[in-house]
Amino acid sequence: MQDNSTVHCVYIASITMANQVDELILKPLISANQQGNHVTNLAWLMSSIPIGQRQALDDFSQAIHQLLDGHCLLIPSTDSKYLSFDVSKSSYRSIEEPSSEVAIRGPREGFVEDISQNVPLIRKRLKSKNLIFEKIVLGSQTQTTIYISYLRDVASPQVVDEFRRRISSIRTDGIIESAYIEEWIQDKTLSPFPQLITTERPDSVVAKLLEGQVAVLTDGTPMVLLGPVTFFQFFTSPEDHYQRADIATLIRWLRMFTFLLAIFIPALYVSIVSYHQELLPTSLLINLSAQREQVPFPAFVEATIMMVTFEILREAGLRMPRIAGQAISIVGALVLGQAAVEAGLISAAMVIVVSLTAISNFISPSYSFGIAQRIVQFAFLGLSSVLGLYGLLIGVYIMLVHLASLRSFGVHYLSPVAPLHLSAWKDMIIRVPRFLMNRLPRWSHDK
Repeated sequence: MQDNSTVHCVYIASITMANQVDELILKPLISANQQGNHVTNLAWLMSSIPIGQRQALDDFSQAIHQLLDGHCLLIPSTDSKYLSFDVSKSSYRSIEEPSSEVAIRGPREGFVEDISQNVPLIRKRLKSKNLIFEKIVLGSQTQTTIYISYLRDVASPQVVDEFRRRISSIRTDGIIESAYIEEWIQDKTLSPFPQLITTERPDSVVAKLLEGQVAVLTDGTPMVLLGPVTFFQFFTSPEDHYQRADIATLIRWLRMFTFLLAIFIPALYVSIVSYHQELLPTSLLINLSAQREQVPFPAFVEATIMMVTFEILREAGLRMPRIAGQAISIVGALVLGQAAVEAGLISAAMVIVVSLTAISNFISPSYSFGIAQRIVQFAFLGLSSVLGLYGLLIGVYIMLVHLASLRSFGVHYLSPVAPLHLSAWKDMIIRVPRFLMNRLPRWSHDK
């Protein structure tokens, strides 16, 4: 080129759109060079290349990161800067309804694996100048892009600073999914209860941002982390805001009731049958005794066998192809349960108890909270098998103490019940009519 100076064009063909590189970058450079223009001039390059997303970089490591993101680098021999042009090739699935959070009423859009598509899904619903996205790159090998999103003047500055500090302090080779970040930033690792909410729904993220929560978006996964959270938020669903207030309140109470069913029914049955038969009516006690007469196992072993069997069927249904998986889990449970009763290995009452418990586990809107339910019900089952109702009460006491001690980024896990904030009940324990709720509660300020 002119004056023996050159412009180096560097890009990775497999992750860039080669036709854009040829048409929008190389062709203007070749044409300008033939006309005798100073193509190595930085200002000329920035103004003449018809690509909107461009950046001048001084740091070599930043330039390499842009190159690995699918950008094209122009390196003039007469200047120490690197010019980056976004010509990255995107090969992600289209936006569709998330399969893990199906809604009867409400938006059908869900996040995808491309973080550049997820950010506009939030912005188009929340057109506020106070909506902030802060970019952080994690993973020395993967160089994964992370966005911390919050509403300025709504989210607590202390909570935002804590999110920023914990995420920035992560030192690891790679971040592949948001679960990697969740384990790093949660308050307590040795707790079955989740301290962050995960969701694939943009409307759910927007609702939580309006409540003062902070969202963490991770490139490569549709799962968004939200925090801080409280125990009672795991009984709420985005769909509650698309139903009438009375219907939404009843559904929330139903979720809370099924949580109690799931953790208490197996333990109550084992403790009453094994230690406290006097609590049963005489006719029911006679029927249960007749059913258990041929069963060779104690009630605890019987319940454990059935619950573990159902967990195996559940996992098999999740891992198998979707069409066959549902048939396997349903038919397998029916066939095995009926066969076990006819063989005299399990009583019919135990099949009813375990089936009701298993169904109750599916009511929770959060999958991670459903897993916590299953862990707690096994713990309660073990305590009740040893000490009966006294063991169950000890388990309840330990669980309440543990929940009261939990914090999620400084927010009490049992808020707004402990500490008590009645004003926050309007969209937690109950859902009041919309005209009585001019703004959503600020959970991140409740410390």
